[in-house]
Amino acid sequence: MREDSGIRYLPGLRRPDENPPRTGDSPPAVEEFRASRREPVVLLVLALLLLVVSGIGPKDRFTWWLEIAPILVAVPVLVWTARRFPLTPLAYRLLFVHALILMLGGHYTYAEVPLGFWFRDLFGLARNHYDRLGHIAQGFVPAILAREVLRRRTPIVSPGWLFFLVTCVVLAISAAYELLEWLAAITTGSAAMAFLGTQGDVWDTQWDMFLALCGAIAAQLLLSRRHDRELAALARGSRPL
Repeated sequence: MREDSGIRYLPGLRRPDENPPRTGDSPPAVEEFRASRREPVVLLVLALLLLVVSGIGPKDRFTWWLEIAPILVAVPVLVWTARRFPLTPLAYRLLFVHALILMLGGHYTYAEVPLGFWFRDLFGLARNHYDRLGHIAQGFVPAILAREVLRRRTPIVSPGWLFFLVTCVVLAISAAYELLEWLAAITTGSAAMAFLGTQGDVWDTQWDMFLALCGAIAAQLLLSRRHDRELAALARGSRPL
């Protein structure tokens, strides 16, 4: 207790002559929440600007359209659902990184991305492996998205079942993408060769799905705890953008 002129004040209570707290001040948690709500807008604007840049003088315009098609599908869906189903900051950041991978691959074509050539020469590899990075991301990022939807919209509580179902969803997405590549090849012929990016590897499809599987497993092992914390924070402070 504090004593002042014989009057005792309980801890935490203000003295009458003390200035009251300003009503405009916000606790750090509130400010952090507001910042997290602004971040998706910033990422969206940056992604759209970089998308425009990636479309300036691409190596093959048809391949660019095919590679950035997932972005053109995902952005409207994310904007449309932002108020009713905002994602965690982790999910938005991963989507942004995945979009960058797609843009770079679309601009140069996956078989000719300079970063892939640099790794090929550095490690003495036989081919440009940038497409392998793309398929790891194809498993890594959707795993967090699938996990988020399953955690928030289903009664699944078992970590084992959650891990298994997320992995199945990622493999289904990877298989569907391979079928789309096959469809593009048989409908457009040689025009889709850069989009396929096999570089002469007869096991390219199997490698793509295997790396997506590895990405899904890695994402869940590395990010599950952080994702759970962000899901809990979103549940406590969720409100429309």
